[in-house]
Amino acid sequence: MATLRQLRQSIRQKRRAVTAAEAASCAEQLALHTGNHPLVANSRHIATYLASDGEIDPWPLMLSLWSKGKTLYLPVLAPFSRQRLWFARYTAGDRLVANRYGIPEPVVRELIKPWALDLILMPLVAFDTSGNRIGMGGGYYDRSLAFLRSRQYWHKPHRLGLAYEFQKQALHAPNPWDIPMNGVATEAHIY
Repeated sequence: MATLRQLRQSIRQKRRAVTAAEAASCAEQLALHTGNHPLVANSRHIATYLASDGEIDPWPLMLSLWSKGKTLYLPVLAPFSRQRLWFARYTAGDRLVANRYGIPEPVVRELIKPWALDLILMPLVAFDTSGNRIGMGGGYYDRSLAFLRSRQYWHKPHRLGLAYEFQKQALHAPNPWDIPMNGVATEAHIY
């Protein structure tokens, strides 16, 4: 069985090897069957991400969501909240600047906390069909969503991972600090 580090490295290499044409086709397929899923359709304030490092591109889905009147947000590394994500409203054409990891973030922004969102569309490296996720290893999403572990009734924001089908793996039991997803959407299925 591969170590977590080996699994991350292997899947990231596979993501980067996807051709531009295949990536565009997969992103369109994901948008077609995800846009009407109840987790998405019943959400108004939705956080997403801009694809990097070979991640499946949510852009076609984002265009669909804007056309349906959804408000979209991007994750932001706030300097006053170490290793936690805040979110900034984003519309197409907004000016972006690279954060310390080289990931684009909105420049002019009013930051909101995760609990103000209805849904977070999450990037990931690997997932299983039980809602477990392996990210890049920084723990930003898990720390930012840790408040969900103590909630009994209000479970927002919901979490929907976005990935290529080949990112589905048999994963070990999650760590106690891992926050599970409500589902994962790929170009082929919604789990």
